[in-house]
Amino acid sequence: MDSFAFIAAGFGVGLIVGLTGVGGGSLMTPVLIFFFGIKPHLAVGTDLLFAAFTKLGGTVSLARQRLVPWRVVAQLCAGSVPASLVSLWALDHLGADSAAAQRIMTSTLGAALLLTAAATFYKAVTFSKAAQSRRLEPAGPEEAAAAMRPRHWSLPVLLGAVIGSLVTFTSVGAGAVGVTVLLLVFPMLPLPRIIAADISYAVPLTLVAGLGHATMGSVNWPMLALLLTGSLPGIWLGARLVTRAHERLIRAMLSVLLVLAGAKLISI
Repeated sequence: MDSFAFIAAGFGVGLIVGLTGVGGGSLMTPVLIFFFGIKPHLAVGTDLLFAAFTKLGGTVSLARQRLVPWRVVAQLCAGSVPASLVSLWALDHLGADSAAAQRIMTSTLGAALLLTAAATFYKAVTFSKAAQSRRLEPAGPEEAAAAMRPRHWSLPVLLGAVIGSLVTFTSVGAGAVGVTVLLLVFPMLPLPRIIAADISYAVPLTLVAGLGHATMGSVNWPMLALLLTGSLPGIWLGARLVTRAHERLIRAMLSVLLVLAGAKLISI
């Protein structure tokens, strides 16, 4: 095991997660499968706990900056966590290391990466600086409450459930897809708070899903420790820079890489 390579991979993914809100799973899971030769069920299970601890570090940093809209986080968790538990039950019933489960994971992961690529590219093209500037910080308590009001009360719960199932099977979906959902469902919420909400609600979701995978033996603990060694300082740095980063070019480049990875996984 190349310890330095795992640490460097963790740092790079953590930095991008903190800067853009693109999920660690959409980046780390393909890296583990293609570059390190990790089996899909171990890559997914390990990455879920990697994401939980990595995003916990980002959440602490964002909470200290008072950027996390906790009401939005609670609404998403109301759908995503129960859906994750149901998905874990189904995966355990099927057998996480079975050939059928591996095939479902790789195919679903490929489709999830393509969806993430589309969401990433959509944000890179649609949400210019001018568009982002229209999402101003609320001027007072009433405006702040209005910004955390969804288009419809059921949307965060229902879409959270979809993302919860997707994340449990693939470790992908809580990043770029989650950010896009938040942008559309909470149209008045400022972009830094959108990213903060996305990172924060993913902590309980990935922790529940990751611990569930751990009970099925789908976590490589030494590899997880190395990835976290790099990722925690990476996401801390990214979260500190989130309000000043110019991210459209980064998102456009990431979308191309995700398309390539998703297409390759589907063709396996």
